Amino acid sequence: MTPEALAHLSRADKKLAHLIKTVGPCRLEPQTRRAPFQALVRSVTFQQLNGTAAETIFGRVLALFPGKKFPSPEDLLITPDEKLRAAGLSRNKTAAIKDIAAKTLAGIVPDSRTIRKMANEEILERLLTVRGVGPWTVEMLLMFTLGREDVLPVTDFGVRKGFAVTYGLKDLPTPKELLAHGERWRPHRTTASLYLWRALDLKK
Repeated sequence: MTPEALAHLSRADKKLAHLIKTVGPCRLEPQTRRAPFQALVRSVTFQQLNGTAAETIFGRVLALFPGKKFPSPEDLLITPDEKLRAAGLSRNKTAAIKDIAAKTLAGIVPDSRTIRKMANEEILERLLTVRGVGPWTVEMLLMFTLGREDVLPVTDFGVRKGFAVTYGLKDLPTPKELLAHGERWRPHRTTASLYLWRALDLKK
């Protein structure tokens, strides 16, 4: 997040300007050392779970590979499904994680150096061919692994709820409505999203 981003958003949107002033500095520190393969495996593990349960299951999966901070694609492919299921992964997540591993070895999931040179649209198109990976998963990778500045996850419940709170709406905006409103935030939609998430913290 940069002073330029905050200035642009504050000029472009009075309601967002008020939120930014209320929240104060809001930092995004992308995990740039996390390979796309690792980020996708982690995201799939965390899908549709609360944070505590997901961390527990993810820890059990990592524990299957002693002596390693993170298993390699080859490690995951040779691990019996039953072993991954016993760690807490569902049948679908086990299949998805193995597909991530296979497509990493095939070069479909790019390595860290390659993905940094790719446009967001190209990354999205490539990764959506992977089982269990939808637009939201790719958007989280763009934001929190690659640090891309202009990402707006319009299907994310927290962003939509934060928007409703900030703009005094009774109902959540549709993804289409949020996308249309977010045009004024370009090219800093990631920063706007961070503040909409923080709006929920203020409400608590």
